[in-house]
Amino acid sequence: MAFSLWLIGGTQESRWITECIVGYGIRCWVTVTTPEACHLYAPHPLLHCHVERFTPQGAREFIRQCSIQAVVDASHPFAVEISTLAVAISQELRLPYLRFERPESAHTTGLVTDLPSLLCSNLLVGERVLLTLGVKHLAAFAPLQGQATLFARILPTVTALETALAVGFDRQRLVAIFPPVSRELERALWQQWQITTVVTKASGTASEQIKQTLAQELQVKLITLQRPPMVYPRQTSDRAGIEAFLQELLQELSRS
Repeated sequence: MAFSLWLIGGTQESRWITECIVGYGIRCWVTVTTPEACHLYAPHPLLHCHVERFTPQGAREFIRQCSIQAVVDASHPFAVEISTLAVAISQELRLPYLRFERPESAHTTGLVTDLPSLLCSNLLVGERVLLTLGVKHLAAFAPLQGQATLFARILPTVTALETALAVGFDRQRLVAIFPPVSRELERALWQQWQITTVVTKASGTASEQIKQTLAQELQVKLITLQRPPMVYPRQTSDRAGIEAFLQELLQELSRS
């Protein structure tokens, strides 16, 4: 029976990480929060995509049913809930854990802050604001609906649209699209909506770099939310770190 590993996925990097894992002959259970995210991954006999928003008990049951023996956490840098849960569960069950996190951008332009500080400020008042933070953060901006003209980019899912509408966003001020968004489309969207301020995350992706370049070009105020602080037992940001972890797992398995 193949060694079974839990990969917390949903990010672009998790695609090549699955290929790396199954390339070592390891059974990979990649978990995501929407059925659409399973389309990221190429079919493979050792790869299984599981859709669930985990509770602690749900995670324990998943680990038991799938005979999970190690965890690689490649979730989004802002997905602190699942990372916190994965660290706690792996320590509780004594499972090897590795965090993969893409590096932050070396050069960040504009204002860098956190969400509570932004919401307590007047930075968005009177502005035409594009939010590119994901649908889960939109409710926090509801009190600003009467003070700023708010637009949002969301994923093209029924759940995302229903959530955005429920917290007060006008459907004419929503654009639903899967990332990544090209420079040309990003520019056209900002110009079409006459955006004066963009709020984004310190994701470390090419999309973040595109926003920084366009903000300077179009004289748009860019506000970047810094990553939530997290301490991981073990962390890497490259393929070499992933492969070293997998090799250690297989060496340990061969000794047992």
